[in-house]
Amino acid sequence: MSFPIHRPRRLRQTPALRRLVAETRLHPAELILPAFVREGLTEPAPLQSMPGVVQHTTDTLNRAAVEAAELGLGGIMLFGVPETRDAVGSASLDPDGVLNAAIRSVRAEVGDDLVVMSDVCLDEFTDHGHCGVLDAKGRVDNDATLEIYAQMAVAQAEAGAHVLGPSGMMDGQVAVIRQALDTAGQQDVSIVAYAAKYASAFYGPFREAVDSQLKGDRRTYQMDAANRREALLEVELDLEEGADMIMVKPAMSYLDILADVAAMSPVPVAAYQISGEYAMIEAAAANGWIDRKAAILESVLGIRRAGANMVLTYWASEIAGWLREV
Repeated sequence: MSFPIHRPRRLRQTPALRRLVAETRLHPAELILPAFVREGLTEPAPLQSMPGVVQHTTDTLNRAAVEAAELGLGGIMLFGVPETRDAVGSASLDPDGVLNAAIRSVRAEVGDDLVVMSDVCLDEFTDHGHCGVLDAKGRVDNDATLEIYAQMAVAQAEAGAHVLGPSGMMDGQVAVIRQALDTAGQQDVSIVAYAAKYASAFYGPFREAVDSQLKGDRRTYQMDAANRREALLEVELDLEEGADMIMVKPAMSYLDILADVAAMSPVPVAAYQISGEYAMIEAAAANGWIDRKAAILESVLGIRRAGANMVLTYWASEIAGWLREV
C-alpha cells in the first residue's frame, strides 16, 4: 500500500511525537571529552584554532574532569604536552611527566565516577612530531616504537588510567600493549584501539593543541582516505590482538567506515569528532552562517546514527548541559 494509506508525515507532526519515535538519541554517558594539559602553564592557554578549547593547567584539568563527572559524561581522554622533547619521547615514560602526573591527579579527583582515558602515542613527546621513533633513514621504526608503547602503557596504567588509547597506528601495537599490561599485573586496564585512523587534512587544529613539531606527514602509518575495506582488516587485527573497544577517526568524512565497522564489531565502537570538524562548525557559527547549537547536536547525532556507541567530542560537556535542559 502507498499514498494515501501511508503518510509518514503523521509521525512528524509535533516535537513530542518526533521525540517518541526517534531512532537515535544522545546521552551524556555516550560522550567523551578530549582534554589537553600542558607542562609549565600557570593559567589555561586558549587555542586560536579551536575557540572555547584550552591547554589546561593541572588545576583547571581537574576542575574540567570533576565537571565532566557531575554532568554524567562517559569519560575524559587526556593528552599531555611536555616542556622538553627528544627523538624518542623520553618524557612519555617519566612517572612524574606531564601526562602521567595528570592521569594520577585526575583519577584522585574523580575516582571511578568518570572513565579516565589516556593517549598512548609519541607524537606529543618527540622533537620530530612523529608517532614513533625514527630509524637511520628518517622513517618511523614500527617495532622499536612498540617497545616504547609497551612502557608508556604500563606507566599510564600505574598512574591510574582506566582505559588506554593507542593512537599511533603501528602494526601490532594492541598485542604488545596487552601483553605488557598483563605482565605488569594490569589485566583490568582496557584498551580502546584507534583501529581505523586515517591520515586527514582535518587534524590541523589538534597540532596547535599539542604544539606539534611535525614536519611532513604521517601517511606511511595512518590509513589512506581512499580505502574502505582496509579499515575492516585493521579492526579485525586489533580485535585478534585483544582490543576491548575500537575507534574510527576522524568521524565526519568517514561515516561510511564507521557504519561498516559498527555492523561487524563484537565490541563497543567509538568515533572521534576531531579538531577540524569542531573548528569548521565554530567558524561557520561565528560568521552567522549556521545555527551553532543545532549544528553541533546534528553533527554528533549523525555520528551516533552511523553506529558509534560513544563519541569523543570537544563539545561533550556543553552538550551534556544542553541535554539536562531538555
